[in-house]
Amino acid sequence: MTSVILAVPQPRAAGLAAELDAEGIRVAAIVPPTASIDLLPGVEAIVVPAARTVLTASLIAACDRAGVRILALGGTETRLLGRLGLAAALPAEAAGWEVAAALAAESPLPVRAPSVAPRRVIAVWGPQGAPGRSTVAIQLAVELARTGRTAALVDADSTAPSLALLLGLSDDSPGIAAACRRAELGGLDAAELTRLATTVSTSAGDIDVLPGLNRPSRWPELSSVRLGAALRACRDWVDDTIVDVAASFDADDEVSSDLAGPRRHAATSTTLQEADAIVAVASADPVGISRFLRDHAELRRLAAPTPVTVVVNQVRPGPLGIDARGQVRRTLERFAGITDVAFLPFDQRAADAALLHARPMSDVTPRSSLVAAVRRLATSLAPERSAAATAGSSRGSSPVARRLRSALAAREE
Repeated sequence: MTSVILAVPQPRAAGLAAELDAEGIRVAAIVPPTASIDLLPGVEAIVVPAARTVLTASLIAACDRAGVRILALGGTETRLLGRLGLAAALPAEAAGWEVAAALAAESPLPVRAPSVAPRRVIAVWGPQGAPGRSTVAIQLAVELARTGRTAALVDADSTAPSLALLLGLSDDSPGIAAACRRAELGGLDAAELTRLATTVSTSAGDIDVLPGLNRPSRWPELSSVRLGAALRACRDWVDDTIVDVAASFDADDEVSSDLAGPRRHAATSTTLQEADAIVAVASADPVGISRFLRDHAELRRLAAPTPVTVVVNQVRPGPLGIDARGQVRRTLERFAGITDVAFLPFDQRAADAALLHARPMSDVTPRSSLVAAVRRLATSLAPERSAAATAGSSRGSSPVARRLRSALAAREE
């Protein structure tokens, strides 16, 4: 039997409860229509007025977490319901059979224990030309840590490692090279990774960092077998492992006569193949977009079916004219079929301050527009955002609804 909460005004609530009981639907409670409604265990749906004062971000988030569907009554807030990803509201005086039919229209999700958010390896890649891979990787790790997940940074750039310099760390620390050696010997676990890492305190909490090679000539130490084993061990270490990689793939080494020998860019290709998600960073200028488009097809071939989030960094009107975002969006859609793009604004002051203090941007310029944009990116990458949303419908988990809920929650804080 379906169990619901009625959060509608009296005397309508009493009459609707009697009608629903006749339809075989159990009314678990009748409560006032407010934003702070306690969800009882075993309740599958809640009936509320379609009003902004009731449909708040906190209520919708609570329903999402508990798997409770929302059915709205009253048709005056149709635009609000659409933005929140909710089904169209029934008339305010809808009969009990109409409410029962609406509840039966979409079968509820099967009851199951809440799943633990997966632990992931997230690769941050970008083409040649300094599109800002390392900067995005650092700030992304900070913002993921701000969501409550444990995060670590790994510098697997075998060409020009820079995380240690950007964070003011010693480049003589063992870092990823030592982790790869331990992984090859079968002795790498979470405790050993913690010992090898350097802890950096940020405004979002502590982040463990595995610095990269202090000399690019040591690239053979980051072999495919070693690094792959190290990244797999990282999944037992922290929730999110952010890996900064070089621009070049390993494809150019396939023509080598010594296929059994080490490959110059094996670290990049191995990380992309091992990653659970990829953030592909492009620079918002004609050269940067052209380089990105040339390498994007090879990236998809190498890493498919891993999801790729395209991020266009350093967006400014100078190199592309007034409508920089529009031009980039149209170009990526036309030549690569990319329609979902995240934009990061150009903020030279924040970048200079981060370099000067060797700290993440959020620590030295917390009000930067670039920090806010990366925070939105981290929110979109959070694993709980990909779960089924209110009412168990595809509309409930739409990107538009998720962005609106985040904005409403930020406005309430």
